[in-house]
Amino acid sequence: MKLLTVLALCCLMVAAGSPQSQAVASRQAFVLEINGVISPATADYIERAFDKANQANTEIILLKLDTPGGLDLSMRSIIKKILASPVPIVTYVSPGGASAASAGTYILYASHIAAMAPGTNLGAATPVQMMPSIPSPTDKQTPVQKDDKTASNPPSAKADDPMSKKVINDAVAYIISLAALRDRNAQWAEQAVRQAASLPAEQALKKNVIDIIATSQADLFRQLENRKIKVLGEERTLTTNGLIVSEILPDWRNKLLDIITNPNIAYILMLIGIYGLIFEFSNLGAMVPGTVGAISLLLALFAFQVLPINYAGFALIILGIALMTTEAFQPSVGVLGLGGIIAFVSGSVILIDTDVPGYGIDLGVIAGFTVTTSGFFILVLGLVFKARRHPIVSGQEQMIGAQCVAIDDILQQGRVLVHGEVWRARTLKPVNKGDKATVQGIDGLILNISPHH
Repeated sequence: MKLLTVLALCCLMVAAGSPQSQAVASRQAFVLEINGVISPATADYIERAFDKANQANTEIILLKLDTPGGLDLSMRSIIKKILASPVPIVTYVSPGGASAASAGTYILYASHIAAMAPGTNLGAATPVQMMPSIPSPTDKQTPVQKDDKTASNPPSAKADDPMSKKVINDAVAYIISLAALRDRNAQWAEQAVRQAASLPAEQALKKNVIDIIATSQADLFRQLENRKIKVLGEERTLTTNGLIVSEILPDWRNKLLDIITNPNIAYILMLIGIYGLIFEFSNLGAMVPGTVGAISLLLALFAFQVLPINYAGFALIILGIALMTTEAFQPSVGVLGLGGIIAFVSGSVILIDTDVPGYGIDLGVIAGFTVTTSGFFILVLGLVFKARRHPIVSGQEQMIGAQCVAIDDILQQGRVLVHGEVWRARTLKPVNKGDKATVQGIDGLILNISPHH
């Protein structure tokens, strides 16, 4: 009986380790979520999550989306991972009230399956830097045609700026190529870029912009069952019944990157770094300001590497700080200081070169640091450098040049009174009791004095 029991256990272990059992265990769906502006941290989160899901032999990756848009480079990085993924990507705009605006529209078009919940919308995919800020009365937007034909003179295409045309045409070509790849409505995609057109979920389904309207995640999985799609050129049938659903959340690295790449945080880190280094150079050996400053500045430079930085703005900030520092060294009746403040504020305002919502530096932060910076460099450093030019009033060095009075008749050595203290003193010329003399030097605890004659 014991032998039979052992054999039965061995058979069970072999069965559990068989390929068929492993295949069943590997049938899972990974759920990711983009909720907010698409940033470098978002792209890093998606890329790392895709790599993890691909290694796990996943059935599908469900990407829940609710975004007002984001940075172009981050969006394209995410789309590259979607197009290269061997696992089907299902992008689902949810919950009700969510949107896939701007960059979110491109991601929807790139996905193998595009789905939306009722009460959601997509579109407005015009690059935001190209949008006219103050439309003239004659520039009325051409309404979206019901026959889905592209308008001949969309407002964003009227710009005479060659760079604007270049960016718009590149965006149009990009989204049309995605539409052709997924067999979706290319004409409306062009309208979304040129005219900033938008659609609710129901109309998006009718116009072949999306594939599914699902009221919930369970409803979405039900509609995906036995659906045929092409993944990397090969036809595949989805099997969603019985999938083990696992959610991949951003890890500490993604959260840290999200904090650092916040334009306000990057801006503050840059200024802390500059403050720390200047304080360290003006007080060599302090160590802590230099260490904190160097770390902060390196983190800021890393953030600037992935953010759309206007280098003219960065240069103006440096110029402003240099002028305010010069004002502290060489007061110029406020001319250099005022010029430095103007340069600093101008550079801070234009530092982040994008109009993406949530990617400007808050004016309150700029105002606060302008006051702090001008005060630090003009007042604090000014006082420090002025204090260095004053005579020393403490320690042994302050004895040099001090006036003393002889307590005794001094031929070579005797006692003198200096600053209310009795010191031993030596002299090369005799000094009578009560005569005044000047301290010329100090040797240990003995003063070298010279009488007044």
